[in-house]
This record gives sequence, C-alpha cells and structure tokens, in this order.
Amino acid sequence: MYLYGASGHAKVIMDIVESQGKIVEALIDDNNSVNELCNRPVVHSAEGLSPIIISIGNNSIRKVVAQKLDCEFDTAIHSSAIISPSAKIDEGTVIMQGAIVQADAIVGKHCIINTGATVDHECVIEDYVHISPNTTLCGNVHVGEGSQIGAGSVIVPGVKIGKWSLICAGSVVTKDIPDNCMAAGNRCKVLKTFNK
Repeated sequence: MYLYGASGHAKVIMDIVESQGKIVEALIDDNNSVNELCNRPVVHSAEGLSPIIISIGNNSIRKVVAQKLDCEFDTAIHSSAIISPSAKIDEGTVIMQGAIVQADAIVGKHCIINTGATVDHECVIEDYVHISPNTTLCGNVHVGEGSQIGAGSVIVPGVKIGKWSLICAGSVVTKDIPDNCMAAGNRCKVLKTFNK
C-alpha cells in the first residue's frame, strides 16, 4: 500500500494501516525536498503504484489529487474503530482510532472519520468530508460533499449540512446549514459565506 502525502496526517494513517496488518511500502509527495517519513521512502510520482490512500487532510486538495490519480484506492480502518456490518464505507476513506460508525450509515469516498468521532444510524456522509475528532453526528444526519465538522461538535438528529461548508469546533448544530459557508456556536449560526 502507498500513501499520497508525506505529512503528520500520513503518520496517523501509517499507524492505522499497521493495525490492519498491512504495510506502507512508500509515500508519494509532490515536494521534491521530502525523501523520507518515519523510515519510509518518499517518492515523487504515483505512476504504477497501487493501492493508494490519500493522506492529505485538506478536503479540496484531497479531491484534486483523487481526480488526477489513475489507480486503485484502499481504505484504512483502525482496529479499535467500531463499524456496523450494515454500514457502507467507500474507497479512499480513513476511519481513525476509537471512531464508531453505526447501522446503515453511508460514508462516501476519500472521507476522514477522525479520532473518537461517532457517526450514528442512517447518517449519510458524502465524498471528501472530514468529521473531526470527538464529533458526534446523531442519527440521520446528512453531510454534503467536502464539508468539515470541527472537533467536538454535535449535530442533532435529522440535520443536513450543505456542501463545502465548515462547522467550527465545539458547535451544536440544531438546524440545517447551507452550502459554502462557515458556521459556529451553540446554537450554530452562519458567520460567513464562501465564494465557490
């Protein structure tokens, strides 16, 4: 297996891969000055390498890289994560230590379900989403493509988060949040809109 992106995020994914009994053979990075990470070689082309997990935390960059690569993608699910047999996890997704994904949840491509996050029953997580550490998504929450839910946030049942939005850390989201915005607070409110 290979990781695309030689950063701190890659270090965590290496731990996850090893917990699965797999080996990271090398990392790939566009920065030619990086040649090694955690005693693994860093190469500067993905040509002919497969399977790959994109080890880049930024959602929009992860999407760009995924769309340019012509390879097979793998998933990385830490051995301490709890995943319901009825949950669906798509390619390229990483599920970190202590995370829980409950019954009939759907997690899209190239997502990050970070340390200690919980995704409850029937949630839908679209592609390139990042659910940050210790975040709670209650039942039937829908998170749109590319959005990030900040650390320690709580999303109440049935709420929909739009695409490419940011929910700031520690927020409590009790109503739907639109696309392309930043929202924060306990009763979460839209603070600004992004131009997309």
